[in-house]
Amino acid sequence: MNEDRSRNDRPVRPLSDDEIPREHWYERVLTRLGLKPRDSIRHDLEDALEETSVEDTDFSPQERAMLKNVLSFHRIRVEDVMVPRADIVAVAADTNLGELLNLFRTAGHSRLPVYGETLDDPKGMVHIRDFLDFIAMRADSGASEGGASDDTPPPSLGQIDLSMTLAEANILRPVLFVPRSMPAIDLLVRMQATRTHMALVIDEYGGTDGLVSIEDLVEMVVGDIEDEHDEDEEVTVTKAADGTYIADARASLEEVTETLGVDLSDEDGAEDIDTIGGFIVTLAGRVPSRSEVIEGPKGLEFEVLDADPRRVKRLRILQRTVSTEVEVETSVSVTPRPESAAAE
Repeated sequence: MNEDRSRNDRPVRPLSDDEIPREHWYERVLTRLGLKPRDSIRHDLEDALEETSVEDTDFSPQERAMLKNVLSFHRIRVEDVMVPRADIVAVAADTNLGELLNLFRTAGHSRLPVYGETLDDPKGMVHIRDFLDFIAMRADSGASEGGASDDTPPPSLGQIDLSMTLAEANILRPVLFVPRSMPAIDLLVRMQATRTHMALVIDEYGGTDGLVSIEDLVEMVVGDIEDEHDEDEEVTVTKAADGTYIADARASLEEVTETLGVDLSDEDGAEDIDTIGGFIVTLAGRVPSRSEVIEGPKGLEFEVLDADPRRVKRLRILQRTVSTEVEVETSVSVTPRPESAAAE
């Protein structure tokens, strides 16, 4: 079972320019003026990897990609790899063990954050191994109450009280709390030192902003990791039978551009947006409600199929043919007048 988010056996890919945080403008100015020390060895290695041809047998494509990711890892921040708050799968401290069992079965994660009233009141995390150890101990203790004779029955799961709450079971472990701006490499070192593989990202007010697992950090170097329990990701933009497109709001603008053949990257504010959901929110100036239709640029029309007060989840995209509309308007404007009208 995977830890939090997983992938595996895919070719390692280097981080794209969009995934690597850009330096601030003042850092580039200092570098150009020679007032900022240059990472000479790092840049020399990066330049050497760029200059080396793909046919060079010194490095395989996988090694080359991993080396590039390692060299750029120092620029990655926690906010670049975290799971957003809206996508966190968590469990309340007053959840009973039966509900927790079902959640572990469906969530596909081996660690789950535990909260009190809301996610802004984190209590720690529960590991599936600790949960199974607790279940096994209760089953074993219930079976051994009759004594250690040869006729002692084997452990029975039916003797476990699954109505007990998670807080009463006392199987929680601590988590790390880190800011968004923390370098990812520093968090990786801290996780190794504390042997804690989950961190909650907090905002300036102390609220929960996201979640990072050690797997998320390792994937930035070695690529996507999957195990036997991971399912293939569904295509996030698909064409429907009526000619419209159904899109997951988390689909990237690049994916929408490739599918629809319409470039949205040159629209106002698009340079700061990664997903089509973010593009719709920026276009509307707010989070649109379900069934709302948003007029988009370049003949596009967006219908919100699923949303909550915080985000858009699913969209229907209608691509109108702008050229056809122009031709119709032109043909109407040049319609000849009737002969009788012309005679007058």
